[in-house]
Amino acid sequence: MGAIVGAFSLAGATAALAGEPKPTIVLVHGAFAESASWNGVIADLTQDGFTVIAAANPLRSVSGDAAHVASVVGSVKGPVILVGHSYAGTVISDMAGQLPNVKALVYVAAFEPDVGESSLELTDKFPGSTLGPTLAPPVNLANGEQDLYIQQDKFHAQFAADLPEVDARLMAAAQRPVNQAALADRAVRAAWKTVPSWSIYGAADRNIPPVAMAFMAGRAHARKTVVVPGASHLVMVSHAREVAALIEDAANAK
Repeated sequence: MGAIVGAFSLAGATAALAGEPKPTIVLVHGAFAESASWNGVIADLTQDGFTVIAAANPLRSVSGDAAHVASVVGSVKGPVILVGHSYAGTVISDMAGQLPNVKALVYVAAFEPDVGESSLELTDKFPGSTLGPTLAPPVNLANGEQDLYIQQDKFHAQFAADLPEVDARLMAAAQRPVNQAALADRAVRAAWKTVPSWSIYGAADRNIPPVAMAFMAGRAHARKTVVVPGASHLVMVSHAREVAALIEDAANAK
């Protein structure tokens, strides 16, 4: 009997030592960016033993984009930390509460809309955004909708001011357009009301006013909010280490 009890004790101790499996980190890019914008963050997270997926965000509509990201998250076995940049904050807020394996939300220079709010409305709620005048003329699509891009010669100052100009030129050429209607889509769910959240943004963001992001993080009762001095809207590129550290805080939280 003593040997059996000892075996069970050893198994319990081994399980305790092993702990819970590390969550998978799912990163979702926003408008005018693409999955490679997470490369620095991915490097730090994988070095620390995390499995990472940088999901491609279609940038067509909140409901459609949320369904697409939900299919990616649903394919993951085990817990997920869901991270959204910019417009993708609206996307993850829409679907995270419907997926039981999402354990935390991390908003990176991102929108955190309440039900009935849109990304566009939150941008205009506070002064500070200079995005409008930097947009190129909308590209007309065959279905009657329109795509938006940032003018390439204005991309550096507007979107990536704290990055080298040579890097910003490459990102400007590779930017993914957002459907204009997606920015006006009103949220039907607000996952941050039920899922713990973390927030990080740059103090020099010219797309989403920093005061707006402070308001949203406060309203969501973020477990931790990090404001990076001098950082642009691409804070995950210019300050990948700080962004990765906050994601790991969320992943390790009890």
